[in-house]
Amino acid sequence: MKILLLEPFFAGSHQLWAEGFQNFSTHEVKILSLSGRHWKWRMHGGAVALADLFLADTYQPDLILATDMLDFGTFLGLTRHRTANIPTAIYFHENQITYPWSPTDPDLILKRDNQYGFKNFTSAIAADQLYFNSNYHKNSFIAALPNFLAQFPDYQELSQVEKISAKSKVLYLGVDLQQLDVFKIADKMDVPLLLWNHRWEYDKNPEAFFQALFQLKSEGIPFKLAVLGKNYKNTPAIFKEAAIKLKNEIVQFGKVKLLRGYAEWLWKADILPVSNNQDFFGQSVIEAMYCNCFPILPKQLAYPEHIPPAHHANYFYEEQEDFYLKIKSAIQHIEETRKERTQSFVKHYDWRTLAPIYDKQLENNYAKDKLS
Repeated sequence: MKILLLEPFFAGSHQLWAEGFQNFSTHEVKILSLSGRHWKWRMHGGAVALADLFLADTYQPDLILATDMLDFGTFLGLTRHRTANIPTAIYFHENQITYPWSPTDPDLILKRDNQYGFKNFTSAIAADQLYFNSNYHKNSFIAALPNFLAQFPDYQELSQVEKISAKSKVLYLGVDLQQLDVFKIADKMDVPLLLWNHRWEYDKNPEAFFQALFQLKSEGIPFKLAVLGKNYKNTPAIFKEAAIKLKNEIVQFGKVKLLRGYAEWLWKADILPVSNNQDFFGQSVIEAMYCNCFPILPKQLAYPEHIPPAHHANYFYEEQEDFYLKIKSAIQHIEETRKERTQSFVKHYDWRTLAPIYDKQLENNYAKDKLS
């Protein structure tokens, strides 16, 4: 089967996912993409640009798979003479209805933030099948639609919610986890090593993370810290504060460019305290867990799906004070912490396991559409 994958934001986890599916699928997957910057403009203009690229080519797929950053209805409208009879699907990495907005974003302040969520809504209507990267993501998106639509003055189209729900499924995010095995190291530091391996942004709640570490230091509890992940021009100020206050604990501060360096830090790290306010899947958490880094997770978002319920008490917290206490306990009992093995919880997210499931789902999508 020939699959056209449309990605208007080709960077970061979106790019890794697209290339991973292309590499591991048994189908022919052609990626049509735009560079991963200016995300708001990509949601507005990306459909026009990708439609132009598609129409300039002769490639005729059996199925079109888009991602949530595309205004899919506009793309299909502009290419209808070639795409009208092609089955379609969308993969939702995130959505702009339930994603927490930055409190400093001017669109939020000026109350013009709904347009991006509405594009997700119309794209969901336009596609034949919807795939979400976790049950949490699917359920939260569908649950949020009625209130989101109810704010509009008329023709709210609430009946579309049930239709969207009926064609929604979960396909967990594929990750090339086995590539991390190549860089496995057994050495640990003399003191416990804590890890941050997320983007340096507001939705990852770095204030709660660093405040817990400031408290550890004030109590004289020894630890080291590796802060990885991509930073941006609007990086929260807490990172600069942490660089000063934790200068004696920090052993790495900033993104590492090569996979080897990133993987080695994951294998070397002992504890992954997670304070995030947003994660529809949590790839960075999965990668750390694959390397047996002990996770301390909020009991919300997608995280409970990654660990069997019988083990939840070991890894989850519900209050900020519990977050700190779990970190402290993991440090004080570091020998027991280092014996924990979390790889078995997440290894099924590797593309070698998930790619055949993706292929089967998309084959069913294609067959169902052709029969209808």
